Amino acid sequence: MAGGAMMLLIILWLGGDALVRGTGRTPWLALAGMLFAVPLIAAYTVRPAVFANRDRLRVRNPLRTITLPWGVVTDVRARFSCEVFTESGKYQMWAVPVSLRQRKRANRGQGAPTRSDPFAAPGTETPRTPTPALADQAVADLRDLSERAESRPEAQGEPVVRWAYEVIAPALAGLVLLVVLLLTG
Repeated sequence: MAGGAMMLLIILWLGGDALVRGTGRTPWLALAGMLFAVPLIAAYTVRPAVFANRDRLRVRNPLRTITLPWGVVTDVRARFSCEVFTESGKYQMWAVPVSLRQRKRANRGQGAPTRSDPFAAPGTETPRTPTPALADQAVADLRDLSERAESRPEAQGEPVVRWAYEVIAPALAGLVLLVVLLLTG
């Protein structure tokens, strides 16, 4: 998110400068480039989120929003990416990243059940408690919510997928304007 915010600030700074100080076609090219780039950068860096409550799960990905009542969720999994499964399909959760490094560290912790404490009395062993990967903890929390809510009448319904036209429309307009400006050279 910080990288996306920095990219947005740089684009707005340079594009704003080109709009104010540019001559000829430069302000139009800067406007078209900003109109194309800003929504996409915001969509892929700042927009992704996962919201869960007692009745449903809402997954906000870069270009669409998926609303899933808990009654239709069959599984939540984290392998190379976090995914939620229903009878009708699979949806990725961009906002919950899977770190393979954290997963390896957690798996190594499970392989060795005990570890000696250098400050403990000789011969005593302390149990090793592996730290779960962040994605695994998020998946466990979502599974718990799903199991508690799956039979409630308020948690029933159909999945709803909505495209993010607030991202797609300005990016497409910026792309068309940029292509027209470049072709008319």
